[in-house]
Amino acid sequence: MEIRNKTVVVTGAATGIGRALALAFAAGGARGVAVADLDGKGAQAVAEEVAKASPDCQVFAQQTDVADAAAVQALADAATQRFGQIDVFCSNAGIILRKGLDASAEEWQRIWEINVMAHIHASRAVLPQMLARGDGYFVNTVSAAGLLSQIGSAPYAVTKHAAIGFAEWLSITYGDRGIKVSCICPQGVQTRMLFGEDGERKGFLQAGSVTPEHVAQVTLEGVKDERFLILPHPEVLEYYQRKGQDYDRWLKGMRRLHDKVMAEFGGTVV
Repeated sequence: MEIRNKTVVVTGAATGIGRALALAFAAGGARGVAVADLDGKGAQAVAEEVAKASPDCQVFAQQTDVADAAAVQALADAATQRFGQIDVFCSNAGIILRKGLDASAEEWQRIWEINVMAHIHASRAVLPQMLARGDGYFVNTVSAAGLLSQIGSAPYAVTKHAAIGFAEWLSITYGDRGIKVSCICPQGVQTRMLFGEDGERKGFLQAGSVTPEHVAQVTLEGVKDERFLILPHPEVLEYYQRKGQDYDRWLKGMRRLHDKVMAEFGGTVV
């Protein structure tokens, strides 16, 4: 898909990958970008940044809780009213929970709502108009954890696997009706999720981490090529292939990595 003259919605866009995606799509020639985030002030600040950098692009901000189906529908309605249609929906918002079996049922439910159900809410809100046109694109930010796993976070590993599963189903079910789907699956990205609010958190993924801007540029290239897997860290494909070739050997290797990471970083492993 060519980005020029397309309309784009980006959730989780006040910071990190979402902010970079909003700026990149606008710079790439999108005629409209909706900047959505639970942090309404942050979304507005990014919308102003996008408007300044790409004055020919229509842009607006909307506070949106992606865990709330009605809020996602309201976002889709607002973007459709502003732009006439939604060509690309970037379901980008996500959270991490650094726990295992000690995570409560309430914590599991919260991360499930944001990391999985948000993608489903987006599809329900936008798919009907895309199917009516016979054209549309979902760009879901997932994680390499969805293809591999996440050391130190059972809820993150499980929800990201589920997010990949839903994206696969969406592509299988609607791909021949003009609906494109891509999953962004990076490893470490230089955001607050990786480094913490104060920038002091240490973790094993930081060494090979990339900038949000790099993720956004790779994403635009992946969307242009209509690739299902968008991999800002190309080595993830090799790891995924090894997993498929010999699952038991891969699990042994992951256990060794787990022990090494826990010995070096303890409870802060991401």
